[in-house]
Amino acid sequence: MRTSTRLRWVGVACTGLVLAGCATGQGGGDAGNKPSTSFNSTAKLSGGLQIMGFGGEDEVGKTRLALATKAIAPATVKQTPGAFDVQQFLSAVATGTPPDLIYADRDQLGTFAARGVIMPLDECISGEKIAKGDFRKPALAQVTLDGKVYGIPEFNQVEVTMANSKLLGDAGLTIDDVNGKDWAKITAAAKAMTKTSGGKLSVIGYDSKLPEFLPLWAKANGADLLSADGKKSQLDDPKVVEALTFANDIYKSMGGFGKVKAFRDSADFFGKGNQFAKNTLGAMNMEQWYINVLNDVTPDVPMAFDTFHAKDGSPLSFATGSAWAIPTKAKNAKAACRFARVMTEVNSWMAAAKARVDARTKSHKPFTGLLTGNEKADDQIHQQYVKSTGSKVWDSAVEAQYAANDNFFTLAANPADAEFKTAWQGAVNRVLNGQQDPQAALAQGQKEAQSALDQAWQKLGARS
Repeated sequence: MRTSTRLRWVGVACTGLVLAGCATGQGGGDAGNKPSTSFNSTAKLSGGLQIMGFGGEDEVGKTRLALATKAIAPATVKQTPGAFDVQQFLSAVATGTPPDLIYADRDQLGTFAARGVIMPLDECISGEKIAKGDFRKPALAQVTLDGKVYGIPEFNQVEVTMANSKLLGDAGLTIDDVNGKDWAKITAAAKAMTKTSGGKLSVIGYDSKLPEFLPLWAKANGADLLSADGKKSQLDDPKVVEALTFANDIYKSMGGFGKVKAFRDSADFFGKGNQFAKNTLGAMNMEQWYINVLNDVTPDVPMAFDTFHAKDGSPLSFATGSAWAIPTKAKNAKAACRFARVMTEVNSWMAAAKARVDARTKSHKPFTGLLTGNEKADDQIHQQYVKSTGSKVWDSAVEAQYAANDNFFTLAANPADAEFKTAWQGAVNRVLNGQQDPQAALAQGQKEAQSALDQAWQKLGARS
């Protein structure tokens, strides 16, 4: 599990601030220039390949890392320890010592591309014969800016609805009451399952997962935070205001976001004392990797799972994920491109899935699937390796995550990714903290976001 994913849970709401603060005045190239490197899938490689941001600690990472390392031999791989660090990367760019390949969140690449610090990969894709058509269109669109592809998608993270079936049953409810189809039912369920003891919150009835899931609530309500071309902020859309009002009201019904956050942060989220095992959380939407966490540490916890749904009843998920990108001034872009190809191609994912299945089998645990940005790989893994877990509950969890992976959306790529994220998350945080009402907060966020977008698109146009 990636460190950045854990941080999103514990409340690091404005990760975009880091990028926005350190991405000024450190230009690394021209985003409109084509790479000078000639890519060829049969070319012999040499030298070293410096990678930043990829750990590869588990069997899925290690299996693909071995295959990619072999594919670029006799070139050798050297990894910078730790998760991807934006400031560290930009500092390396500024000093003329960038890595050859970075492993970053997809929603970071638009800003990097606009600043000219990563290269377009169209020639890399063509030269290395990367099967572009295998990738999921929304994931590929998220790394495509102004018609150029800047990243090769890797993992995909989608949300599913997770609930404590005991708390649901005690309140006379089912998973259908909290899966998003009916917001009035969610409100009622939150009130029904919420409990206090001695004036303190003892059970969170429903966690609407703000600020990070505002895009999901808005989309479920028929609105997008950003236009499809990535040029127009839509934060002040009445449907976005309505979505934020609803999700915040859930917290208000339990005493406010501060009380909910303090209580949930005190839980043993990754251990046997997690909120579901302790019967202190009724329901929430959460990324699919948490299914494995629950199955590993508390396999007998009373659970119910379903795909989240929009108001019109259709399955829906807001996806985030990772991607490989090549810095503009990489010294070994050829090796970087081939490495990225092998890490994300179908055969590598199949080998990784088998390694995961073998590891789970050895530990007497079920394989709950593997979600990537490669649709062809996902389909083959699902067909060949995903079997019944022997439990209706965990089978429903696997089914829900695959349905979510087939029905996800992403925010459009844009050259102000970091600033846009800061604007909308800042607006949500002001509402959660009681500083502004949703309409005022989003109106302010709209001005900030649109200004950032206009400036970034103008600069990108000038570079091109």
